[in-house]
Amino acid sequence: MNDDLRNETMLLLGDLIGFPTVTADSNLRLIEYADQLLRGAGARTSITYDADGRKANLLATIGPDVDGGVILSSHTDVVPAEDEEAWTGAPFLATRRDQRVYGRGAVDMKGFIACCLAMAPVFAAADLKRPVHIALTYDEEIGCLGAPVLIGDLLRTGPMPMAAIIGEPTNLRIIEAHKGCYEYTTTISGLEGHGSAPSKAVNAVEYAVKFISRLLEIGGELTAMAPLGTRYDPPHTTISVGAITGSTARNIVAGQCSFEWEMRPVKRSDAEYAVLAVGAYEQALLSQMRQLHPDSTIVTETVGAVDGLETVEHSPAVDLAKSLTGETEVDVVSFGTEAGLYQEAGIPAVVCGPGSIDVAHRPDEYIEIGQLERCLEMLHRLTETLGRN
Repeated sequence: MNDDLRNETMLLLGDLIGFPTVTADSNLRLIEYADQLLRGAGARTSITYDADGRKANLLATIGPDVDGGVILSSHTDVVPAEDEEAWTGAPFLATRRDQRVYGRGAVDMKGFIACCLAMAPVFAAADLKRPVHIALTYDEEIGCLGAPVLIGDLLRTGPMPMAAIIGEPTNLRIIEAHKGCYEYTTTISGLEGHGSAPSKAVNAVEYAVKFISRLLEIGGELTAMAPLGTRYDPPHTTISVGAITGSTARNIVAGQCSFEWEMRPVKRSDAEYAVLAVGAYEQALLSQMRQLHPDSTIVTETVGAVDGLETVEHSPAVDLAKSLTGETEVDVVSFGTEAGLYQEAGIPAVVCGPGSIDVAHRPDEYIEIGQLERCLEMLHRLTETLGRN
């Protein structure tokens, strides 16, 4: 491993961690930083924005303007680090100890971004016959909101890649499939009232409890529908309720209640089954409420609906990852990524990146330097692969 390249990666990672790109905030400073570096290395870049102009994707291309290249894809947003007292150091200040780099986003997934940026001059100096595309997206953590914008722009303008490598932390294991992730917020509005006369009100919390109970029943039905021989852990589609908010005091009948829930389907047919079952129950519950208060409402907002990465025979992306890593075994994971979006767009995808998902989203998040070195070696092999006819 070239010491200069490794040191450059460490410096870049430190800079990237220093951008507090929590999903609630803007990522524009990081995008501008990466854009300047990539254009300086000779890349052709394109930036697409969200509706408010506070978030942006960056797509950079190095090499000839032809089909058959490879996308290296990463999201730029990170989860919050509000529990700073649980951190050994400052979350948004990279610290290095015990052959690890610590900081929010170090492994999820700024380590991979740092490797890609460090390799940009190497890609540019090589005689590539097919291009490498570096894709940086916004708002992956809350529903993969940025990637569809970037992919749509790519499909309109080209060129068409032959594979996408999503560098989520897998310890550089090859992940050929993962579950989908559907995220929702349901808000129930009834009729507020005094706790001494609950029959004169329509308690939104009580109806939320009924709704959630039905969600859990549907989750049980999906458990029984787990495919034979599935490699997922857990092996079935899951439904989980994450947060609930309703009313303001024990003696006030809740006029409104909101809860957040998610579904992680093993296969698309499970998601279709659950969506129909939930929709039918929602209408039945709303009918009950409106018999008591005609203005009652139940609104379920789809925050994000991302299909999983499905196993396919003879995937060019999986074959590429095997040749780049030297690994022969493939696996599946239960967490979601943007890979399913690329697959849906007709671009074969695989998940393979440095570091462990086990240390993501927690205090003292870190990435091992050895994993970054292995990732750089993988990207060097990609340079060689794209340099062949």
